[in-house]
Amino acid sequence: MDTTYLSLAGKVALVTGASRGIGRAIALAFADAGADLAISSRKQPALDEVAAEIRALGRRALAVAAHNREPDDLRMLMEKVKAEYGRLDILVNNAATNPVMAPLVETDERAFDTIMNTNLKGYFLLSQMAAKMMIEQGGGNILNISSIGGLSPDKGLGVYCISKAAINMLTRAMALELGDANIRVNALAPGVVQTRFSQALWGNEALMKQEMEHMPIKRIAQPEEVAQMALTLVSGAAAYITGQVIVMDGGGSL
Repeated sequence: MDTTYLSLAGKVALVTGASRGIGRAIALAFADAGADLAISSRKQPALDEVAAEIRALGRRALAVAAHNREPDDLRMLMEKVKAEYGRLDILVNNAATNPVMAPLVETDERAFDTIMNTNLKGYFLLSQMAAKMMIEQGGGNILNISSIGGLSPDKGLGVYCISKAAINMLTRAMALELGDANIRVNALAPGVVQTRFSQALWGNEALMKQEMEHMPIKRIAQPEEVAQMALTLVSGAAAYITGQVIVMDGGGSL
């Protein structure tokens, strides 16, 4: 089997929310495939641990504490990436938040703004900045980590699902506009993944039992499985795929 299409040798990738969970798994998978990494999240010590893991794989790592909700942080992040590497081939928008689990009619404006500014506005601004760099260098890849919730809402997760639905449209709109610049834009929409972020869901035995009743693959995903699909989508193996939202939910949406 020819695996050269999955190689990221010579590429520079930026992964947000990379201190744990899906983001960490993606960063390590990319490093293992040959990419040098820039990683961000809110807490520097946790980032430094992941950076050490990347370097142990023989790749360069730039760890920058930056809040996805703060435009100034995102501008600073991109400036450091450009200063360190001089280019950016791959952006993975992964950082996200969901501080509330409540019906929409009981969700206050502050929670709405927090979710939308982090999950949507942050993705938009960082993609915009990355795209400008990629246009100058002749191409690149943007991958947005969405959610099955962006296609089918869950009770109590309304605003989060709305933010992910908006990310799906952001993906399509940017893919349409950036295709002529040799920039592919896709989204990956997992179901429940076993991370700390989603523990309130997979840690609920009654809920998971109910979910498994209609799932063809009767388990939840692991971060490393999501990372391998992310690697595929930003690699040469997916060179003719853009503007797509790839569902990865074990068949739960069938």
